[in-house]
Amino acid sequence: MTRVGIVGLAHVHAAGYAAILADLDDVEFVGVSEPRVELRSGWTTGEVFDDLDALIRARVDAVIVCTQTNEHLAAVTQLAGAGIDVLCEKPLSTTVEDAREIVEVCDRAGVKLMTAFPMRFSPPLIEGAQWIAEERAGQVLAFTGTNNGRIPTDHAAWFADPVAAGGGAVMDHVVHLVDIMRWWLRSEPVEVYADTNRVFHPDAAVETGGVVTVTFDGGVIATIDCSWSRPDNYPIWGGLTIETLGTEGVFATDPFAERLEMWSKGTTEWLDWGHDPNRSMIEHFVGAVRGEHPLAVTGIDGLRATEVALAAYRSASAGQPVEV
Repeated sequence: MTRVGIVGLAHVHAAGYAAILADLDDVEFVGVSEPRVELRSGWTTGEVFDDLDALIRARVDAVIVCTQTNEHLAAVTQLAGAGIDVLCEKPLSTTVEDAREIVEVCDRAGVKLMTAFPMRFSPPLIEGAQWIAEERAGQVLAFTGTNNGRIPTDHAAWFADPVAAGGGAVMDHVVHLVDIMRWWLRSEPVEVYADTNRVFHPDAAVETGGVVTVTFDGGVIATIDCSWSRPDNYPIWGGLTIETLGTEGVFATDPFAERLEMWSKGTTEWLDWGHDPNRSMIEHFVGAVRGEHPLAVTGIDGLRATEVALAAYRSASAGQPVEV
């Protein structure tokens, strides 16, 4: 039985992760640690600890870190010191230096570090990776990606806090698409150009709209629309799509297409009926903790995606392309 806990309840995925852990066979969900009274108030899944030391003393084998992004380094450092394997939410940190330190502290301690990129476990995206490996569309020339959604402040205000989150829509969304593209291409980003704005939600303290262009070392060019452009009454949290242009064809991937639309009393809701990549990600992480297989997604993957997001801010500020 693998004993797993959650550190922090700030992230919107904490509740979903807890439900998955409580449902998995051969996993004991120990509970959550959260120092903020207002966040742990009303929490009913597993035991609630008021600090990380208490969760560590409960003898967890592994944890999922769901704190604010600027608190990742402190939590991971403490966990690594206790010899506990870590699945850390994305982006890895708010600075490249801290993200690199997260990777290094886990390496020094000899603990596993996985970045929470659930789309690596999405069947349509796995098939997309196979199509590219088989050159079904020829040599890849370009990608067009979107990762849009509502501004998440109604769920967690800190997502639009430049200190706690490190930025806005760019930090929230660019990392997912960059990670998918790195995985598909087996190629590293080398240059970034970004244009950001606050056309959506102009009173926000961070950018709420943006288009980021990424050039990979093999010459592939990708554009990413990362905007919080959905209205407050939009039926889902967000969505992700990628269109791939090759020398012999084009194909489009929409991993969230498996859904039903439900209309009721003037409201619309999208009900997912297909594969749950979050569950597959957590199952993979637990299997790696048990030694059943190596991690498919690592801290290095999180670091590389974070580097691109932070390069986008430098580019937007300078008004010109920058090196990653």
